[in-house]
Amino acid sequence: MGFWKSIFRVFGTTEPTKKNRLRPVPNQNGQIFFSTDRDIDVYELEELCDAVGWSRRPIRKVRKAIQHSFIVISMWEKRGTYSRLIGFARATSDHAFNATLWDVVVHPEYQGKGLGKALMKETIKSLRQADISNISLFADAHVVEFYRQLGFSPDPEGIKGMFWYPP
Repeated sequence: MGFWKSIFRVFGTTEPTKKNRLRPVPNQNGQIFFSTDRDIDVYELEELCDAVGWSRRPIRKVRKAIQHSFIVISMWEKRGTYSRLIGFARATSDHAFNATLWDVVVHPEYQGKGLGKALMKETIKSLRQADISNISLFADAHVVEFYRQLGFSPDPEGIKGMFWYPP
């Protein structure tokens, strides 16, 4: 049992509601569903982030980030009555032209099976349905090729992102 589940897990399962299931994706072991429901167990999300080696984040800030996101897409594997969060992505936006993707994550057990690509396509589709035409993201060096294969490219004018961090 993971760190967050061992400390904070409430008995039961996190189940995407029927109204929030967007579409099933074929999978050998069970059904994969996407959901736009923002009512996500943040401890389960942080356990997913732990599984890929991300540093821990304050739960209250994770909850706030989800609440203030333009879109939230979660990916679930369902086996019988059990559902497991296996992927997640969210985007912030100006609600007119631009969106930035954040927290794109797929559990390591499900990587290399096309599910990250499916998650990204679902996320981009949702943004395009909202008439967002410019989609950006920040990628670590080891995933740049993954995003290139999905049509993302470095800024053609070579503009570098700039960041401000508190001293």
